[in-house]
Amino acid sequence: MAKTKSEITPLFAALVLGGSIFTSSFVASQSAQAQNIGKQPSGVSDTAVGRRLEAPVNRLPADKKFWWDDDWYENGLLPNVVNHKVRQRDATYTNPIDGTEVPALIYRPDDQKKYPAILFQHGRRGLDEMVKRLAKRLAARGFVVLAPDVYTARFIDKFPLEHLEETEGDVNAGVDMLLKQPDISTSKACLYSHTRGGYYTLTTAVKFNRQEKDIACYVSFYPHWVNPNAPEPVQVYRYDSDVDKLKLPTMIFIGEYEQYQRRRSIETAVASMKKAGRDVKLIIYPGVGRGFDFRPPTVRTLADDLATKDSNQRIAVFFNKHLKAWVKK
Repeated sequence: MAKTKSEITPLFAALVLGGSIFTSSFVASQSAQAQNIGKQPSGVSDTAVGRRLEAPVNRLPADKKFWWDDDWYENGLLPNVVNHKVRQRDATYTNPIDGTEVPALIYRPDDQKKYPAILFQHGRRGLDEMVKRLAKRLAARGFVVLAPDVYTARFIDKFPLEHLEETEGDVNAGVDMLLKQPDISTSKACLYSHTRGGYYTLTTAVKFNRQEKDIACYVSFYPHWVNPNAPEPVQVYRYDSDVDKLKLPTMIFIGEYEQYQRRRSIETAVASMKKAGRDVKLIIYPGVGRGFDFRPPTVRTLADDLATKDSNQRIAVFFNKHLKAWVKK
């Protein structure tokens, strides 16, 4: 498996038991760690063994830490957070391939201004109350967010095992609907997704050729970057070939405790993208696992919340950066 140096956000590593800063090449077994404890030279905090012996340390120079902020570290200054009260409206649009009516929600700031366009695609659990919050939170940063409900459109129950290919066209048609909205400020949109939604938005960008003209960037949380109908070995060891065709600026978020079969394909895909010179950033949050951004209050941890807030701010900056050139005159 190809290896890549993952970029890690240590915002709260010291606050989480077991939190650590690490790279995706970390594959040391517990037995190997046990055999080597006490044999390491000084200055090895960024090794598997070193992290067990002392607090998490990232010995990279500041100019190599993508998250570093001198204004905060030296002067205690924090960036201003953009907050908007959000309103929701119902919408529908038609998939022109077969005439399917797709219900959707549109979230946007509760005012009369225009804002950049984002398409948010739900994953395997569907667009339920927990997932709706993800679109709403982004709209609160100052975006018009379209959230298609492709399962309701096709009478698909939550958590389907099989993937219905026709739903890919439902997501793609959402781009046309979004870009026609009178309250958007950009001529292009960015794609935002999680879990199986990462596969949907991948097909939107690549299979439907949207990245050449309508899409400015791609963000996904722990994406399922494999066709869900592919055989099990492909699910575990491969990623979809469309990833290698993805040319958009890309940001991916996962947790340290992501499921192995998902993390493996994501990290391998990111390594391939980096090797090809793509603009891609993989951020791994320590102390959290899959679903950290929508986990409910009954089981939610401080680490989950900090990771969610940090990622929400980062994607807002990322979207604004890549949509700035496409603001309508």
